[in-house]
Amino acid sequence: MGNLLKVLTREIENYPSFFLDFENAQPTEGEREVWDQVNTVLQDSESILSGLQAYKGAGQEIRDAIQNPNDMTLQERAWNSVCPLVIKLKKFYSFSLRLEEALRSLLTSLTCPPLTPTQHLEREQALAKQFAEILHFTLRFDELKMRIPAIQNDFSYYRRTISRNRLNNMNLDIENEVNNEMANRMSLFYAEATPMLKTLSTATTNFVAENKTLPLENTTDCLSTMASVCKVMLETPEYSSRFNSEDTLLFCMRVMVGVIILYDHVHPNGAFNKSSKIDMKGCIKVLKDQPADNVEGLLNALKFTTKHLNDESTPKNIRTMLQ
Repeated sequence: MGNLLKVLTREIENYPSFFLDFENAQPTEGEREVWDQVNTVLQDSESILSGLQAYKGAGQEIRDAIQNPNDMTLQERAWNSVCPLVIKLKKFYSFSLRLEEALRSLLTSLTCPPLTPTQHLEREQALAKQFAEILHFTLRFDELKMRIPAIQNDFSYYRRTISRNRLNNMNLDIENEVNNEMANRMSLFYAEATPMLKTLSTATTNFVAENKTLPLENTTDCLSTMASVCKVMLETPEYSSRFNSEDTLLFCMRVMVGVIILYDHVHPNGAFNKSSKIDMKGCIKVLKDQPADNVEGLLNALKFTTKHLNDESTPKNIRTMLQ
């Protein structure tokens, strides 16, 4: 498919239209250093998702312990069930910090002058693909996390038990792994409905704030161009039919939604405003044209994790489309 190919010879409604090879892009020499750093993080993403998918809470053990506060055997059983789970939750949280650093490295590469964001995407496809992979992972992680209420229940029990310090003679070595400061940070992370997305949106907002000499448009144009790329690939059968796997379609949908959410958090006017460089009506239509089971979580992400959807400046027809 080559590098970044124009899929249409004209621009539709002034939105750039490109084909980005999410399946085959390979790093050039110029991309290699950043690509290697980010790849080290992404290599662990599937095992993180597998670990989350396999997460079985300690609900029954916790209930037994609470209902029988004087039965030390049940207290110990609950504690010994929760501790390995807390270590697992720390691993997920620690991965979010690594992912945040990877995102910052990619944003630095894909927004730095003198190239425009579009030129960066054209010349650094492998980095654009990694950016897409981070978003794809993020939405998958958060979709899974929302279905596992046991996570917060387990962690709350852990914190209550530690603070009471009732189990002095039982495996409190875990505090070497998860001290109070770490527990506080983890608690804030898991309190979010979509913790990975919150991590990325905060990281992107901080990236813009810390790079005061970099025009905001460099970052927002990178995001809006990625959204347009995905939208056009999804709505143009001539190009979506080139994908080797149907999974790439879902990949494109997740990436499109991810960059829209980031744009909405970073741009002062958000993604839904009439002045937005993202064709929100077109993006939502593309999602609604897919099987409902594939897009319910993505439409919910647009509804509940964006910042500006309910602003007065959001056109009514956009709000109606997402009801």
